[in-house]
Amino acid sequence: MTLDAILNPVLEGHDLSEADGVLLLTQTDPVAIATIQQAADELRRQLVGDAVTYVVNRNINYTNICEQHCSFCAFRRDEGQDGAYWLDGATILDKATEAVQQGATEICMQGGLNPEAKVNGRSLDFYQRLIRTIKSEFPDLHLHAFSPQEVQFIAREDGLSYADVIVALQGSGVDSLPGTAAEVLDDAVRQVLCPEKINTATWLEIVETAHQLGMPTTSTMLSGHIETPVQQMQHLGLLRSLQQRAVERGDRGITEFIVLPFVGQEAPKPLRRRVGRDQPVRQDALLLMAVARLFLGRWVVNHQPSWVKLGLDGATEALSWGCNDIGGTLMEEHITSMAGAQGGTCMTVADLRAAIESIGRSPQQRDTLYQSLEPSFTTASDASRSTADSVMLI
Repeated sequence: MTLDAILNPVLEGHDLSEADGVLLLTQTDPVAIATIQQAADELRRQLVGDAVTYVVNRNINYTNICEQHCSFCAFRRDEGQDGAYWLDGATILDKATEAVQQGATEICMQGGLNPEAKVNGRSLDFYQRLIRTIKSEFPDLHLHAFSPQEVQFIAREDGLSYADVIVALQGSGVDSLPGTAAEVLDDAVRQVLCPEKINTATWLEIVETAHQLGMPTTSTMLSGHIETPVQQMQHLGLLRSLQQRAVERGDRGITEFIVLPFVGQEAPKPLRRRVGRDQPVRQDALLLMAVARLFLGRWVVNHQPSWVKLGLDGATEALSWGCNDIGGTLMEEHITSMAGAQGGTCMTVADLRAAIESIGRSPQQRDTLYQSLEPSFTTASDASRSTADSVMLI
């Protein structure tokens, strides 16, 4: 089958099959790869236009103390170990306040899993206190918090159902869930990467439960380690089916898809040796983003690269491979930076807008759910002041 025979139906609104996705992912001819790139970029233009969105947000990794030992993770620590930390409520509130002062509309909050993190003997009470620390001061700030793995951890610790946990978090002020902890949704891969984490079926169950309860989520894939193109496409197939069911119910479901290329520089040695490289292969990540755009099609229309993992130049290049969003300012980031990523931990609004404009596209500030917002600054002097303020906070 020719590439045109695969790609043209996708551009006409038909779904790509997993088998054809594998064929696309295994192309090595530069002309074929360029054809795939052009198709992904055209589909992006059809579905979302030429504007490139970004969000002003802050990432708060409230602790790195974790009971699990994922083979790719350089972030986790045992309690009492050198480098272990736990942010108190005052520090978290200070970080949220600084973010709001810089125009943030979102706080993203995730952390390690510590069975000692309890209030009144309950894990749920601890997590609710984290939420209320921010929401009591900033009720309009969108709180994008707690992965499916954290939901399962709370449920396990307190003997609750996943729905019980999600409803309680939602009632305390969580507005959406990060679709992290997915890694690759294939249990053979997960047994190597994260054998202590939830399995594929549990991840899907928790995310679908969130959708059914009116809680939107994002979706991700950790790529470029031991997984195969077949396993990558199976992951995307599970996400697409999940979203199709959400759409059929009338749920918001998945708001975006993000490729997270593996960074192994500081990862535990066994996986690092097995993968054989410390930094992502940009071209592999770009091709995967293009195929993800083509496969997820009209079901998940917002696609984002990771400037933390690929650098801002790599993320900017991804905007020509099917991505329509460049991510957020973050203001700080620990999980990937501790793994040895070279992309940095903070971007200003001026950084992101300049990157978008450098390829002739129009920047558009958004909120977490992709509603357009007025930009945080409108003049060159405001942009300069925003940059200076962010530098002072690092």
